[in-house]
Amino acid sequence: MSASRVRHRGRRTAIAAATAAVALTVGLTTTGCDAVNKALDCVATADAIADSVTDLQQAVENAANDPTQLDESLTSIEKNLDKIGDRTDDTDVNKAVDDLREAVTNVRTAVDGGDTTPDLSPVTDAAGELTKVCTP
Repeated sequence: MSASRVRHRGRRTAIAAATAAVALTVGLTTTGCDAVNKALDCVATADAIADSVTDLQQAVENAANDPTQLDESLTSIEKNLDKIGDRTDDTDVNKAVDDLREAVTNVRTAVDGGDTTPDLSPVTDAAGELTKVCTP
């Protein structure tokens, strides 16, 4: 084989290796950014849920004056849970979302049954767990 052919083959191999390295780096960077974006979305939504839980606590305190606040607060939490559930495949986050959804459902059931001072501790505990698992 001539020296010219060996150099061309070597050059082609080097170009192929460089192209593969660039493709791999781009793939890892994209995956890494997706993971970071998902984590940031999770944190932002968990923060919104924490605000909604605070609103829920205030709504329970003011239930005698405005019972519709309870429903609005519960609905706000449920919408934020839907956002997180749609954006992640992390098992810890999904479990925390499921636990919080169950706690919210239990509070809604209690309120619908006439309880104006439902126990919110399962909601606050589940929201705290969600915040913990969403923290990068």
